[in-house]
Amino acid sequence: MRREDAVTERAENLQLAVCSEGRDDKLHEECGVFGIVSRGGDVALTTYWGLYALQHRGQESTGIVVTDGRTMHVKKGMGLVAEVYKDGVDELKGFAAIGHVRYSTQGASMPYNIQPLRVFFDGGNLALSHNGNLTNAGALRANLAKEGAVFTTTVDTEVLLNLIAYSAHAAIEDRVAEAVSQIKGGFSMLFLTDNKLIAVRDPYGFRPLALGRLDDGWCVASESCAFDLVGAEMVRDVLPGEMIVLDLDTEVPLSIMWAKKKPAHKAHCVFEYVYFARNDSIIDGQSVYASRIQMGRELAKETAHIKPDIVISVPDSGTAAAIGYSQAAGVPFMEGLTKNRYIGRTFIQPTQRQRDNAVRLKLNPVRSVVAGKRVVMVDDSIVRGTTSGKIVKLLKEAGAKEVHVCISSPPVTDSCYYGIDTSERKELIAAHYNVDEICRFIGADSLHYISLDGMKRAVSAVWPQDLCCACFNSHYPDEADKVIDDEPAGIEE
Repeated sequence: MRREDAVTERAENLQLAVCSEGRDDKLHEECGVFGIVSRGGDVALTTYWGLYALQHRGQESTGIVVTDGRTMHVKKGMGLVAEVYKDGVDELKGFAAIGHVRYSTQGASMPYNIQPLRVFFDGGNLALSHNGNLTNAGALRANLAKEGAVFTTTVDTEVLLNLIAYSAHAAIEDRVAEAVSQIKGGFSMLFLTDNKLIAVRDPYGFRPLALGRLDDGWCVASESCAFDLVGAEMVRDVLPGEMIVLDLDTEVPLSIMWAKKKPAHKAHCVFEYVYFARNDSIIDGQSVYASRIQMGRELAKETAHIKPDIVISVPDSGTAAAIGYSQAAGVPFMEGLTKNRYIGRTFIQPTQRQRDNAVRLKLNPVRSVVAGKRVVMVDDSIVRGTTSGKIVKLLKEAGAKEVHVCISSPPVTDSCYYGIDTSERKELIAAHYNVDEICRFIGADSLHYISLDGMKRAVSAVWPQDLCCACFNSHYPDEADKVIDDEPAGIEE
């Protein structure tokens, strides 16, 4: 068998295994969190709108917990924000709330795993929303179980609640600090007690978290775009290793640096800027949209030898980078692919033929735009390689003379352990095949990934050494890969 045929056969086997599970070709953020303390506002309704703005960070389930000082009121469900709260949130009365949208990477997608989690302990009511992934949760869970702890979910977040309950400290701030000092991984967390909201970010700053101000209170959210929707002013990002305490008795939030050991460098997730975050968000001082425009510019510089007639994007995630490419290359940006914006999260795929054609349900080429043209197609990533080849084929069937695929991130070669669903390394096509092999498999005339340095330059407001790029270079800032290898076997779900 020729090498090219062998590469194609192996890649097809990889894609077949992934497609049989019904999985798409994008990375997924695990969660989004929102919290509020307000003297006079409707905290449940504000949280609802905040979660609506963060819907892109998780579409499997959502929940809101509100406290009135004595009782916590809870509303949760599987599905989108608009579906779960279609009857409103009028029954959720109080002065403080936390909310959550979820895409699971740890724990089954089941109702009992919906966050916020709520428990009772000797300090009263306690609820928790978590965005991220705890790499040593298995070991902590096993130790707690030996001490008699009982778990009602399969999510790593529940470990924190037990650690807080077992703490000998009196003050909730000290209990939370003691608990989070025992965990490893990436996390932004919101804790709600009967009378306080506590926001915590991990020492590396893997996952984003920001503080906003309302006319009658304060709020925290995974992204600043949530503040825009609820009418809050962004104050600043929560610092890595910082705890923010909000209640009705203080005019200014209390800031506590809970992390005793400060890492040499931060490790902000670079994929927030590539794909996860909304264009209109500002994360750790960097405009997401500006970074994506610049990624496209960097791509154009690195592929100056290509002489395309038009630049198109794979909508919507590749559009900003495609615009940047167009600006730098002096080549018109055109809408060469039309996206069906009414496709739900799932759809019926009863036969193999229909599964193969499923990409047309989401994207269709505009023949009048691409026919006879040398096309640069910009996308944010190729993860498993399950759709890129199909899109290239559609463009060529529509008459494109050439299709050059340009990706605004480097090849994804390694798993993420900080709250992003890269799944197993064996499913990542770039972990097994080089660029030329992937190019031949997807049927493109050429394939180009942005360089690691080019991507870092595009995130100009963040020091390059303060970006986590582990999924591209296997450099895990806190050696998460070694921690994961030492973890005990997980729970069957």
